[in-house]
Amino acid sequence: MHANEQLIQKFYTAFQNKDGQTMVGCYHPDIEFQDPAFGSLKGKEAGAMWLMLIERSQNLTIRFSNIKADDFKGSADWEADYSFSKTGRTVQNKIHANFTFKDGKILIHKDHFSMWKWLGMAMGPVGYLLGWWPALGNKVKKEALTGLQLYMKRKRM
Repeated sequence: MHANEQLIQKFYTAFQNKDGQTMVGCYHPDIEFQDPAFGSLKGKEAGAMWLMLIERSQNLTIRFSNIKADDFKGSADWEADYSFSKTGRTVQNKIHANFTFKDGKILIHKDHFSMWKWLGMAMGPVGYLLGWWPALGNKVKKEALTGLQLYMKRKRM
């Protein structure tokens, strides 16, 4: 197994074990993270997001597969099952991740998933009906970023 495949496996195994510090340790100090829910996060924000999600998670289950990597790029598929805190609704999110590496760490991490499907699971009929509307996705992103900033302030990060 390539060293960067082992790095991806270490990252998701830590996520399964709710070990945010190990996850953050897999990231390069100049990490750039991107996904549909948070948008673009850099540096400490990216690591803090995982710490926050793990701390707030209830009944979170993570599965991962299809890890592939070479010296520069990698990818994996992963799934997260959990209850969305605002509605209590069950979410089963399927995500494809792409990675770029530098100095034995993850430099760029991009998660790809359907925001429309996620909104439908997390918010129910309203999410299914209005999930295609950019304003709803933007509202969710704004709330996620506000929550992250409050978390970082509270944790003095």
